[in-house]
Amino acid sequence: MDGEDSLAGFRDKFYIPKQTNGEDTLYFTGNSLGLQPENARRYVEQTLKDWEIYGVEGHFDGENSWMSYHEKLTDSMAKIVGAKPIETVVMNSLTVNLHLLLVSFYRPTAERYKIIVEADAFPSDKYAVKSQIAFHSQIQDLKSDALIEIKPRDGETTLRTEDIIKTIEEHGDSVALVMLGGLNYYTGQVFDMKRITAAGHKIGAVVGFDLAHAVGNVELKLHEWNVDFACWCSYKYLNSGPGGIAGIFINERHAEDSTLPRFAGWWGHDAETRVLMDDEFVPMKGAEGWQLSNQPILLLASLRASLDIFEDAGIKNLLKKSHQLTGYLEFLLNEIHDERISIITPSNADERGCQLSIRVKDADKSLFKTISAKGVIADWREPDVIRVAPVPLYNSFMDVWKFVEILKDCLCKK
Repeated sequence: MDGEDSLAGFRDKFYIPKQTNGEDTLYFTGNSLGLQPENARRYVEQTLKDWEIYGVEGHFDGENSWMSYHEKLTDSMAKIVGAKPIETVVMNSLTVNLHLLLVSFYRPTAERYKIIVEADAFPSDKYAVKSQIAFHSQIQDLKSDALIEIKPRDGETTLRTEDIIKTIEEHGDSVALVMLGGLNYYTGQVFDMKRITAAGHKIGAVVGFDLAHAVGNVELKLHEWNVDFACWCSYKYLNSGPGGIAGIFINERHAEDSTLPRFAGWWGHDAETRVLMDDEFVPMKGAEGWQLSNQPILLLASLRASLDIFEDAGIKNLLKKSHQLTGYLEFLLNEIHDERISIITPSNADERGCQLSIRVKDADKSLFKTISAKGVIADWREPDVIRVAPVPLYNSFMDVWKFVEILKDCLCKK
């Protein structure tokens, strides 16, 4: 399968951490931090060189002038999330962006004030949502049932789409916002964003998604699905580096909506008149109008290096290989025939990305440490789950086979 893989050569475009014996590790944690593209150093060093040569004039001089540098990433990012260029911009960090978007899209009233979230959402999302509710409660008397948390059915680990839609319909016109992760970080489940968005809009709510674990991993059609807003980080599957810059999507429907409140900053001001330093804020059209400060060019340069690789590989090609890689991993795990092993990620390829969350009954972290000592870099989540993400840009079918052989060997010794 590796011999027939048309994307196999992209592995050489990344630095793969080494074991103490000099061999490549089996790196399966792109769901936490993607590997460094080899050309990232060149892009960052070019920015440093421009600073050296031009000083402040680097904002305007040279082929990589900083005033418009973020625009070099827009088209590539828009393709990855299924958006129009006007609907997306790279800026800030994930939770900062989520708060900025909630300022605009969570506007509770006495009648419509509830936010629907998944009960096991990534903690930062729940911190943000709860703090927004608390903030608004200081201004207006919001009821204590403002937060609606959806849980899987008893005995199940993932949410059923019909249960999400049923919850939306049951709370009806009291719902101000449906705010879910596009892909659950723990189980690896992809939500049916198209149907959820339609259900939310049907009862008059705004619908947004945190795509931290979905972007660069699964097919996204944010514009087509009519999603109101979305945000994501870029250091996981988009390989921008630790703490890399994030991004947002704001539907074109809201591009010139002057009724939307927002926190304003000068980089969101109309680019043609920004440097005139006028006191009156005139927002740029579309997502760019939500920018605050001037862009961190070094972070943009690192992400640009990875997005260039995505352009070369093609997102559809990557998704096809991802299905094959993850399907192969699932097949091999099922072939172990060990009753202690179960996969809590949906088996349906359309309901997951590249991550499989493997539950090992009665296991503790010692099993994970044993696997790690054999050259596997994966992820442990309490109490008994190993998250493994074979990334199509740099993982091989042989990587997957070796991992399962190591897991089998470690299980036999338990």
